[in-house]
Amino acid sequence: MLDIGFLELLIIAVVGLLVLGPERLPRAARTAGLWVGKIKRTVSGMQREISSQLEAEELRQKLNDQQKSLDDSLKKAKQDVESLAESPPASQKEEKNLADATARLDDALNTVREDAPSEAPATSSSGQQEEGQPGASQRVQSQKAQSQKDEEQR
Repeated sequence: MLDIGFLELLIIAVVGLLVLGPERLPRAARTAGLWVGKIKRTVSGMQREISSQLEAEELRQKLNDQQKSLDDSLKKAKQDVESLAESPPASQKEEKNLADATARLDDALNTVREDAPSEAPATSSSGQQEEGQPGASQRVQSQKAQSQKDEEQR
């Protein structure tokens, strides 16, 4: 705070003794000490508050970044599944790709459900399925079952 050495303190004490006298100097020193202590506590409290606000803002930013990356990966997995679900699989390789995409989508949905805060309701834009609408994994499974029935009929 202030860079005051021993010599400066000695000069201040001598001047204070000469100006205030030996009777009022202890009271003045105590009052000055109380004021300096209050000022230090106030500055320290402000520094702690600013530091905690900065840390909270950094955490909010990290959480937002992680949520965006989860949303992006979920959208990508959803698009993969939907693109594979639109065209019927012609070979085992495509069926394997479809199963892999379905598994990735399910993993992403589980991750989002586990990581999502309990007070924030999930919406259909974040990958959650709405009531009454079949989920992507259900559509893929029904399409897979349909393709197996078609192959059996051949």
